[in-house]
Amino acid sequence: MCDVTIVGAGPYGLSVAAHLRGLGIDCRIIGSPMESWKSKMPKGMLLKSAGFASNLSDPEHAFTLRQFCIEHGSPYDHLDLPIPLETFSAYGLAFQKRCVPDVEDEELVSLVPAPEGFDLRMKSGLSFRTRKVVIATGLTYFRHIPELLSRLPSDKLSHAADVHDLQRFRGQRVAVLGSGASAIDIAVLLNEARVNVQLISRKPAIIYSGRWGGSGSHPVLRRLAHPVSGIGPGWKHRLFADWPWLFRYFPEYYRLEMAEKFPSPSGGEPMKDRAATIPLLVGRSPQEMRLSEHGVQLKLLSMDGNTHVVEADHVIAATGYKADVRRFPFLSSSIVEQLRLVGKTPRLTANFESSIPGLYFVGHVSTTTFGPVMRFVFGTGFTSRTISRHLASLRPRPWRESPRMSAGQHRPFSPEMPVNTHLEPIKGSQSSR
Repeated sequence: MCDVTIVGAGPYGLSVAAHLRGLGIDCRIIGSPMESWKSKMPKGMLLKSAGFASNLSDPEHAFTLRQFCIEHGSPYDHLDLPIPLETFSAYGLAFQKRCVPDVEDEELVSLVPAPEGFDLRMKSGLSFRTRKVVIATGLTYFRHIPELLSRLPSDKLSHAADVHDLQRFRGQRVAVLGSGASAIDIAVLLNEARVNVQLISRKPAIIYSGRWGGSGSHPVLRRLAHPVSGIGPGWKHRLFADWPWLFRYFPEYYRLEMAEKFPSPSGGEPMKDRAATIPLLVGRSPQEMRLSEHGVQLKLLSMDGNTHVVEADHVIAATGYKADVRRFPFLSSSIVEQLRLVGKTPRLTANFESSIPGLYFVGHVSTTTFGPVMRFVFGTGFTSRTISRHLASLRPRPWRESPRMSAGQHRPFSPEMPVNTHLEPIKGSQSSR
């Protein structure tokens, strides 16, 4: 039996593992390192996050994206130089080799309660028992495809997370549905690959998020109007990025709304000019969809009540992700039934622990507890520090008799107390928080 097992080897899983190792906590981590980033997302995509907000978290803050770029001679800027997907994927793999070298490339197929912990079984047949489990599988199981689109056969429909090589669409007519960064990036890359592409959005306009450093010539006023944060410029962004522990105390209806709708879908500023030549159909929602001898026919309803028919050979649904605990295929029914939920996601303590003792959830699935920052790489810092300190506090210590606590002594650490609420300010050339 080991003490802690982390399921998932993306930014969150690797960061938690690095912090646990730094505190000397016995842990195993299973998963394929950076799998979604290196083999699922479209080649040529740019990260929407700024450089300083794209760091995985290690205990010493020693291996940042900036440090990786310096070592490999790659361009880097703290705020306004876009990070290519390939650069970030390579950084994540370098972080894994340096900070978490013993990742077990296994796929979990079964997680069931057991005496003093949980039994885990892998696809390879490997089985073992662990006292605590941290689920850090990212977006893998949460792809959202609207019901209308889901009726299409797989050779005619793809989710944005499954179009790594866009060259396969050459010579085809492709309809991209969505209005966020994924939809815009995919449409731009297809257009530049000389694919006949149309971008379809039910929103009345395509929005671009603007420069992370803000706009305007006066640096002080610019920062006052749109302060920099780890999830974008703006005061609301800053609140959610800097104080995720506070989000737990907001009313549940508000947390559900912010987890789903904030920040609103938008493209990255660098894509704005590159998207200028893409045919756009905005303010139009798919109403009907059927196969024909010419491909896929989409009947669109515009905001003024008119209809429009589009034909395509392939449809790409850049329609985002929706977290739902029931979509984890490895969770036993006994676990799912016992979990207390906020919407469709686990209700978590201040230390990311679910209502089942010893079972923790991090990343996208924790958004309804800690806010939108958990959908960004920037959230790895708060998450990994919080969980590692909590688990370190639970380790048994040698028994010794102590006198009754006097009035002047401090209360001992409680797992429910918020931790790490102080955020270091951004400093000129510094690249990490």
